[in-house]
Amino acid sequence: MNFRLAGFAQDQRHRPVALILAVLFSGISVLSSAEAKSTSHTIDIEAIAFSPATLEVKSGDTVIWKNKDPFPHNVAAENKGFRSGDIQGGHSWKFKAGKKGTFSYVCTLHPNMKAVLIVK
Repeated sequence: MNFRLAGFAQDQRHRPVALILAVLFSGISVLSSAEAKSTSHTIDIEAIAFSPATLEVKSGDTVIWKNKDPFPHNVAAENKGFRSGDIQGGHSWKFKAGKKGTFSYVCTLHPNMKAVLIVK
């Protein structure tokens, strides 16, 4: 932080104001950098398949499954790390990846639909 508050803050009456301004400005920059690090990834559900079949994301990223088929699907990790309800055609489901690991998942309505989510 390179503010021109030094002279302003030297006056005892203005120190609380200078401190509040410094905290506000530093909070905004921390918030902005945290938001910039989070990324969204989309997995299409179409023609009774997940695309891509393998996706690698970072912890904290959001994964969105979009059902482009006209009938419902769901997403269920085999190790119970995550599970959607039924996702109707034209709808989506979001999941914020937290726990690191490799998660094989399936659509329990169509067990031949399998894919892998890798969280680093």
